Formats: sequence, C-alpha cells, structure tokens
Amino acid sequence: MAFTPSKDQRRRDREQKKIDKRIAREAAKVEKLAAEQAAEEAATLEAFYKTEEGIKAKEEADFEAELAAEAAASA
Repeated sequence: MAFTPSKDQRRRDREQKKIDKRIAREAAKVEKLAAEQAAEEAATLEAFYKTEEGIKAKEEADFEAELAAEAAASA
C-alpha cells in the first residue's frame, strides 16, 4: 500500500511553501532597493564629478592613489 501524507503534514507543507515564497519576495525587495540606492549614489557621484569642485576632488583622489601605489611598490 502506498504512503500518503496526513492532512496535517500537507497543511504544514503548504504553510511552509507560503513562508518560503514570502521570504523570497522580501529578499527580492531588499535586493531591488539596494540596487536602486547604489544606482542613485552612482548617479550623484557622477554628477558631482562633472562639477568643477568634483573634478578637482577626483584629480586629488587619483593623485593620492598613485602616491599610495608608488609607496607600496617601493616598500
């Protein structure tokens, strides 16, 4: 005779499936919000680098990175 799950077991399986779907939806929302935030920050940074002040800041940051790389290479 074949084994069939009890009604309680099937109910628990359905409830677990619902919980798993809810968790997956919430995780997708979090990932979407994180991606949107990262895109917004990138756009803001890009707009900043197009200003005169941003151009100077980027040049200074690049120069500092070059100095750090040279110091690391010589050490």
